[in-house]
Amino acid sequence: MYAIEANQISKRYSLALSPARRLLDIMASSSRNHPNDFWALRDVSFSVPRGESFGIIGSNGSGKSTLLQILARVMEPTSGNARVAGRISAILELGAGFNPDFSGRANVRLNAAILGLSEAEIDERFGQIEEFAEIGGFIDQPVRTYSSGMAMRLAFSIAVHIDPQVLIVDEALAVGDIYFQQRCLRYLHRLRDRGITLVFVSHAPSELRALCSRCLWLDRGQVRELDDTDAVMSRYLAHAVSRTIPAEGYRHCPANAGGESQEIKKAAAVAMPLAAPVGNGSHRFGSRFAEVLGADLTDLAGRPLTKTRPGERIVVRLHVVTHRDIVNPNAGFLMRNDRGETIYGTNSTREGEVLAALQAGAELMVQFEWTAPVFAAGRYSFSVAIVDGALSEFEICDYIEDALTLDFEGPGANAYPGGYREEGYLQFDYTVRTYQAQSELLEA
Repeated sequence: MYAIEANQISKRYSLALSPARRLLDIMASSSRNHPNDFWALRDVSFSVPRGESFGIIGSNGSGKSTLLQILARVMEPTSGNARVAGRISAILELGAGFNPDFSGRANVRLNAAILGLSEAEIDERFGQIEEFAEIGGFIDQPVRTYSSGMAMRLAFSIAVHIDPQVLIVDEALAVGDIYFQQRCLRYLHRLRDRGITLVFVSHAPSELRALCSRCLWLDRGQVRELDDTDAVMSRYLAHAVSRTIPAEGYRHCPANAGGESQEIKKAAAVAMPLAAPVGNGSHRFGSRFAEVLGADLTDLAGRPLTKTRPGERIVVRLHVVTHRDIVNPNAGFLMRNDRGETIYGTNSTREGEVLAALQAGAELMVQFEWTAPVFAAGRYSFSVAIVDGALSEFEICDYIEDALTLDFEGPGANAYPGGYREEGYLQFDYTVRTYQAQSELLEA
């Protein structure tokens, strides 16, 4: 059973300057085209099963907000149709639906009533809405006196506390501070676990990976990709990076012209112990002016690692080759958990190992040695990269998404009396003591 079905949705805006021309366009057939027409959406189709968390990505102007407004029934499509089953709650635009001269309290009651709650239901949930928003006495002040963050807090709190069956969120979390963003994301995870259908738009890859199982990539109003979130995000990021790379750069890159250089690989095999080779795939992008030929995880003796435990030493190795001069090389890796959330990332420059400039054809092994922390048990992935530039501004030469994986084992039931329960990312070795205490006042 689908919560959302979008069938061939198109939306046209007329950019004609004359008001009379606009009126004629409204009265004309939807299929009528004019030179000044702008199509925000073109034949967009997809379906979302009940209980799925569905992400939407795309550059500014790609039609994301227009699509969400159609799904939320705020706007009608020019052609096609959208069916949404169940109560919809949407956060589409900062302050949308708020009367700026009404107090926050009055706006809560008004919005909740519009969304279908009875007076009794509003009274029952008002305390939860007020508590989650955390705007204090401003709840009784006019909304026009609110900061953008306060307005977002109240809007989000209303949207998630009316028991929606479908929740639509359009980049609203970017406005709030980091504390409230994390609270909102945790609440969205809980809603997802309860089976609420979620449609989530964000420019933050980590948020989409952590929250959404599938993702729709919109490009100039049309569906560019619709697949699992990891695959779509990798291709989307590769596309974004390729737009910043001059096209003529690829002519100097043997890896793009005819595959990796076997001669270079053979020569390197004699000179140094290589890291395990990595392949090309949809999760790889960059100019390839420098290239990661190999990457692996080993222990200090060079033995491959597939799993580890807290306290063990881990080595991340990158084998890099250059296809043109690299002025400021910097190699590194990024570690994520199985939900796609970033755990940690570092690179040679950040660790104080400033690499010398490399000439075309040079090879380099970069090795990171570190001690495994007490991570929560699970599988973690490592993305590896070589870039050219400073920490603040650089060009990606080669970035390989999820090139390596490593299973972290928990400390074991014997590590803590009575076993342990894993929450979050890390585990800590606690000693809990209790003491009987008696107040001096009571003794007196």
